[in-house]
Amino acid sequence: MTEFPEAFSVNIREPIDNAIDYMVGNWGGFFDAISKGLRAILVQVRWVVDLVPWWLLLLIVFLITLKLTRKPFRAALYTAMLLFVGMIGLWSMMYATLTIIITSVIFALLLGFPLGVLVSFSDRASRLVRPLLDTMQTMPSFVYLIPAVMLLGLGNVPAVVATVIYAMPPIVRMTSHGIRHVDKEVVEAAQSFGSTRSQLLFKVLIPQAMPTIMTGVNQTIMMAISMVVTCSMIGATGLGSEVLMGINRLESGRGFAAGIALVIVAIVIDRLTQGAMKGEDTHAEA
Repeated sequence: MTEFPEAFSVNIREPIDNAIDYMVGNWGGFFDAISKGLRAILVQVRWVVDLVPWWLLLLIVFLITLKLTRKPFRAALYTAMLLFVGMIGLWSMMYATLTIIITSVIFALLLGFPLGVLVSFSDRASRLVRPLLDTMQTMPSFVYLIPAVMLLGLGNVPAVVATVIYAMPPIVRMTSHGIRHVDKEVVEAAQSFGSTRSQLLFKVLIPQAMPTIMTGVNQTIMMAISMVVTCSMIGATGLGSEVLMGINRLESGRGFAAGIALVIVAIVIDRLTQGAMKGEDTHAEA
């Protein structure tokens, strides 16, 4: 009685496998081109990241935090936290992780922000996109690794693709939410002065919605960071690979050190983006 009747069973595994196999067999050149392009972008991002020496990054974090918070102690604290990452020998690993995070977040924003704007203006698009976003956010992150590896191989490239898919929904949702909930009186005032659709979007709606959009940016970054360890399973370099190595070799110290470094990176980035959000909120109110 506890078994589900086989007569009602539906096999979805085989069609999905066949679809992936078809893409691998027939669209190999297309995915090779994507892989080469993403690899070239990753190389350039890493080159830019490597241009920043350790002391300059610490100085940048201190000055940005001081500007955003006006609190020297907090700026010194976040700087000291990053300094600790270098002291435990994980600075280069942190740079490798930042390369993947920066690349993934850039693509997630480039794809997600315009989609969020489109969804905010179209109820039909919203009805179509909302179930897709729900699926993307609730699907276990490990599932994204399977097609990414089969289509793009191992390494940082499939890690970026999987991270973009996983991290994109927040910016789409928050952009749409922010624009849809701009005060109608402000919109009507802009329209009464003869604003065109593009002027209304870029000079009224987006600036007014910027605090909400920045919340989406923050959530996108946090979700990208949460994929670091998961993506190490398909060959992504950085702090996640150190955590995975610690698990595989039962080296608790190695795993905890990399985990602490990841927590520090997440805290610093989160606090900086939250400070930017508060600044945008103040600007919007003004």
